[in-house]
Amino acid sequence: MEVEISESVPFYDTDCGGVVSNIAYLRYVEKARMALFSRLGMDASTMTETGIFPTVIRTEIDYRSPARLGDVIRITAHLTSVEKVRTICAYRLTVDAGAGRERTICEAVQTVALVQMPSGRPKRIPEAWSRLL
Repeated sequence: MEVEISESVPFYDTDCGGVVSNIAYLRYVEKARMALFSRLGMDASTMTETGIFPTVIRTEIDYRSPARLGDVIRITAHLTSVEKVRTICAYRLTVDAGAGRERTICEAVQTVALVQMPSGRPKRIPEAWSRLL
């Protein structure tokens, strides 16, 4: 299962040269993560009702090429691994490079655990997620 979202780069995500700040990429990844987990049945209302939240325990980001003010960034997200109490999510951020081509600007990987609140105890990852790989 893969989700895709798009974000237009606003002024406040850039430096004085119009290049996207490295911290802004993390926000784009987070938006894609929430879209992915919503598709997996964990939208905001479900999380609030169950008290189970997908919690990021590690993020790795590789910056490939700068995005700039006004670019439309396409973010794709999918699960790459499902374990007993954690899952690995991969992200690819691209912009239009013209002539129907894309330029990769960033790739990221997150390790996510399901956590029962308020106890903070980890929960098993649903078996059904393994079948989505």
